[in-house]
Amino acid sequence: MSLRVAVQMDPIERINIAGDSTFALMLEAQARGHELFVYIPDRLSQIGRNVFATGRPVKVRDAPGNHFSAGEEMRISLADETDVILLRQDPPFDMAYVTTTHMLERVHPKTLVVNDPASVRNAPEKIFVLDFPHLMPPTLVTRDKAEIAAFRDEHRDIVVKPLYGMGGAAVFRLTPDDLNYGSLFDFFTTSFREPWMVQKFVPGVRKGDKRILLVDGKFAGAVNRVPAEGDLRSNMVRGGAAETTEITAREQEICETIGPELSRRGLIFVGIDVIDGWLTEINVTSPTGVRAIKRLGGPDVAVAAWDAIEARR
Repeated sequence: MSLRVAVQMDPIERINIAGDSTFALMLEAQARGHELFVYIPDRLSQIGRNVFATGRPVKVRDAPGNHFSAGEEMRISLADETDVILLRQDPPFDMAYVTTTHMLERVHPKTLVVNDPASVRNAPEKIFVLDFPHLMPPTLVTRDKAEIAAFRDEHRDIVVKPLYGMGGAAVFRLTPDDLNYGSLFDFFTTSFREPWMVQKFVPGVRKGDKRILLVDGKFAGAVNRVPAEGDLRSNMVRGGAAETTEITAREQEICETIGPELSRRGLIFVGIDVIDGWLTEINVTSPTGVRAIKRLGGPDVAVAAWDAIEARR
């Protein structure tokens, strides 16, 4: 059965197809005979309960610098002219992003939105994870200086990062004798209106930050991301190196613990981050890792994702 698939994403012209999971999902959809239509969030509109998107039908190909062909721009009704919508633009998870989830909620589940827009809105990646404190390192969410100071006094070596950041941006480690604490607090206060995530530093990050992908609540593939020399962050966009990996019994336990809740919430395609056996984030907006896992000889997670999507149509 051919499906009409709309993809809400960042401009397709700008993506790096070598590591882009959205592109991997589009390639698999096209291989199954599904039609593709892309639009950016700024071209979404709503009149009454009717939601429209202006974008272009596309054909994709795995050819760097020549990775798509587009038809004429058109305006479509997402409820009446699509079967599936992939909600795949990158954070920041700000009010613009939240507004798109309210709009897409008007068409779901008649048109299946992946991931469920209400669940995306209600499961911010660094807050939803707090539902599983026994799986996490000690974690604080606040912008209260006294709370941060007390947490630092208790745990000594900590990491501070913006609550709605992505890709390793503005992630800082503070050791017990670091004199930059005051300056860093001032920087975060003026740069971010929301609270911040503060976690006990996990030394095992030097061996890698494992990205594990789950499809409909079940383990689908994993890649280990090793920080570059002299850097705390393992994100590949920050110079981290991808390497093949297997999941441990502890990581399987994490997947089995959170998996049923992911499936219940309609979070079909999810990426979790695990450092030395500790769950640190649950990524539900635009998780990556599909292409790296396949390139390193692992499973093609896009196949599992589309099997799950088609099963829900």
